Amino acid sequence: MVLSNLNRERVFGMEIVSKNKCFGGIQGVYKHYSTVCQCNMTFALFLPPSAKDTSVPVLWYLSGLTCTHENAMVKAGAQQKAAQLGIALVFPDTSPRGKDIPDHEDYDLGQGAGFYVDASEDPWKQNFQMKSYIVQELQDIVMTNFSVDENAQGITGHSMGGHGALTLAFLYPEKYRSVSAFSPIVNPSKSEWGQKQFKAYFGDNPECTDQHDATKLLAQNNYPGDILIDQGTKDQFLDLLRPREFISVMNNTGQKGTFNMREGYDHSYFFVASFIDDHIEHHFQKLLS
Repeated sequence: MVLSNLNRERVFGMEIVSKNKCFGGIQGVYKHYSTVCQCNMTFALFLPPSAKDTSVPVLWYLSGLTCTHENAMVKAGAQQKAAQLGIALVFPDTSPRGKDIPDHEDYDLGQGAGFYVDASEDPWKQNFQMKSYIVQELQDIVMTNFSVDENAQGITGHSMGGHGALTLAFLYPEKYRSVSAFSPIVNPSKSEWGQKQFKAYFGDNPECTDQHDATKLLAQNNYPGDILIDQGTKDQFLDLLRPREFISVMNNTGQKGTFNMREGYDHSYFFVASFIDDHIEHHFQKLLS
C-alpha cells in the first residue's frame, strides 16, 4: 500500500530525504543502503493521487551522463501528466556515489556515468552494478514499499539513460512492457560514448559489449511492443548517439515503433520537457492494453 505517514524520518529501512505534495500526489526522495552497489543510493519516486486507493502502473526514467535522480525529477515536467493518468514515476541515480567509490577525472566515466551495466573489471566491479541495481534491487524496493503494479512497468530515459532504457527493455521484455527514449545512445559499441566506458567496465569482452548495444540487440531480436524515440535534429551530440544506425535496423527488421526526428531541438531538458507528455501517454496506453 501507499506510504501512510510520510512525516517519519525513516520508513521500511529507507531514509526520507524529502517529500512534497505535487499535482495532488507525492514527490518523494529516498535514500537506502544498496547491497548490490555496496553504498548508499538515492532515488526519487512520484506517486499520483490514485495510488492512495489502488496499485498504479509505473514508469522508470533513467537519466543521462552527470545526472542524479534530481535532474529529471525537477526539469522534465513529468509529474502533471503522470498525475492525470495515474502513473507512478521512478527516477534512479545514474551511478554509485561517495568518497570511497571509484571515480575518474573525465565526466563520462565513473560517478555519474554508470551506463546501466554490471562492471566486471577493477576498480569498478565492487560498486558499479547498475544493471542489477535497477532491474533487481531497486525493483524489489519499489514493488515492496509502494502502491505500484509490478505487472505494468514501462521504461524510458534520456541520452545515456535512453541507452539504458532500450537495452534493459530488450533484455527483459517480460518485465518492461513498454519502452521509449529521448536522444538515446543507440550504438555505444561504435561510439566514444560507449567504447571507452565498456573497455573500462568490461575489459576486452565483446559479449558484454554486445549485450549493452541497443542496435545490436534489436538486430538479433525484435522488441514485442512499439518503440517510441524522440531525437532533436540540432542535437550537438548526434555523432555520438548514432541514430541512423538504429533507424536502419528498425526498418530492416520491421520493428514496430516511431523514431521522430524533431526539427530544431537540441539535447537539453527543454527538449525532453517538450515531448514528455507524449511519452507518458505512450506508456500508459501500452500498459493498459
